[in-house]
Amino acid sequence: MPQRVAVTTLSHEPRKRFAEELRRMRTQRGLSLRDLQRAVGWDASLFGKMERGGTLGGPEVVQALDQFYGTGSLLLILWELAVGDPTQFKEQYRRYMMLEAEAVSLWQYSVSAPPGLLQTDGYVREALAAGGATGEELEQQVEARVRRRKLLEGVDGPPFRPVISEAVLRMGMRDKPGWRQQLRFLAEVAERPNITPYVLPFGSGVHGLTNTDTMFLRLSDGRTVAYTENDVRGELIEETGRVERLQRAYDAVRDRALSPAESRSFVLRMLEEVPCEPST
Repeated sequence: MPQRVAVTTLSHEPRKRFAEELRRMRTQRGLSLRDLQRAVGWDASLFGKMERGGTLGGPEVVQALDQFYGTGSLLLILWELAVGDPTQFKEQYRRYMMLEAEAVSLWQYSVSAPPGLLQTDGYVREALAAGGATGEELEQQVEARVRRRKLLEGVDGPPFRPVISEAVLRMGMRDKPGWRQQLRFLAEVAERPNITPYVLPFGSGVHGLTNTDTMFLRLSDGRTVAYTENDVRGELIEETGRVERLQRAYDAVRDRALSPAESRSFVLRMLEEVPCEPST
């Protein structure tokens, strides 16, 4: 009878396992964080945050650690798994995030905030801080949300058709330079071949999605699922009949929206209205 292999006490969650492996490799070699800083070149505080799970770092620093430890691509592989780890999101969003990563096309109606996939770092940070996130929790959630944008990047990025209420573009941020950056980003992504934002102007009338942010995901197996969210709750909808009704409501909203060219011009007009930073 073969000898039973002992099960380790290391975490099975990719993000936690990545942090544990970083800490294990350093301590096995008797190195401090300062030693690692001197050897690899990045700040010791970054390595500390990575080992606590506060940040994943970028691929460059992870590759440098692989080279330093002589571990081939082990850490980079663990990092890639951690980047896609749904446990980095709050529990109520995890299944949706897993499906979003698999989507072959996406469309959305945004009633109160820029689409999550098109939010800048500054907007994400201000929104999460307004919701009470602080410290390393804030940093982790900012990093997790910002990485969602990569889904739309590259030549194979899936098509995305967001309809954005004019209210979103007039809500703004407390940080005016940050809001200018967000509006500028919305105008820039409108020039990408796979992203077509529409603006729904005031005066378009009452419609079926008036108070509900709604996201649709077309999956590789041909199914479409929807995620709806308001101020108090979110719901993943997979039942075909309900999804179809929401799709019809979305189609009616998009029919009332400005054309893609008009929508981009509208965003640029909003950008012109935001005060610039005072000159010094």
